[in-house]
Amino acid sequence: MARKPVSPEVEKPAAKPDPRRAVVDALFRLAATQGWDEIELPAIAREAGISLAELRNLFPSKLAILGSLGRILDDAVLAGSSDDLMDESYKERVFDLVMRRLDALAPYKAGLKALMPHLRRQPLALAALGRNSVNSWRYLLASAGIPTEDDLGSVRVRGAALLMARVLDTWLEDDEPELSRTMAKLDRELKTAGQIMARVEDVHRLTAPLRGLARSLCSGVKRTPRRERMRGEDGDDYAPAI
Repeated sequence: MARKPVSPEVEKPAAKPDPRRAVVDALFRLAATQGWDEIELPAIAREAGISLAELRNLFPSKLAILGSLGRILDDAVLAGSSDDLMDESYKERVFDLVMRRLDALAPYKAGLKALMPHLRRQPLALAALGRNSVNSWRYLLASAGIPTEDDLGSVRVRGAALLMARVLDTWLEDDEPELSRTMAKLDRELKTAGQIMARVEDVHRLTAPLRGLARSLCSGVKRTPRRERMRGEDGDDYAPAI
């Protein structure tokens, strides 16, 4: 039987780099050597290898570029798996999530360290980044099988975001390859968070009957429509003075 000729392998084109990621990387490279107020949008575009018009289509501001780092970190952590830790305690799972997030953050460490003094003086920037962090941790905890949608879910999510912020300060100053200072700080913070969460759960359990009673009372109250309450005795609509 004649041998069938082998078709030559067609080389797949290389994946096109993500322009949003390129812009974030560019911003943090510039931040490592320049002050935040010195970094202009055209400089970011040049560093990322795109035009200013392309940058405008990707991000509305420098703060938006900064906030986009959270999505990059989320993608890196969520691409991994916590399946092998599902039988471990919540503490061990959160420890793993934080360390994986810090690993993903490592390429941006120099730029972030230079930016932090500025960010601490900008309440609006901190508030925006704080919201992003809460959204991130809602997904990260869920990926590790930690409840985020029950009565105490929001407490766990906000607690994890706060814990990450406290550990981040130590990590930025920790130059040891094994990150021993960072892991020691994380272990202490997790121990404290566990004690606080245990108290919160105790209070939540003890007040469950009261919450049930309050819900039943509220559900039985018939609310009078606002328009009805505003009618006078003669039936005319009450017109407040302007």
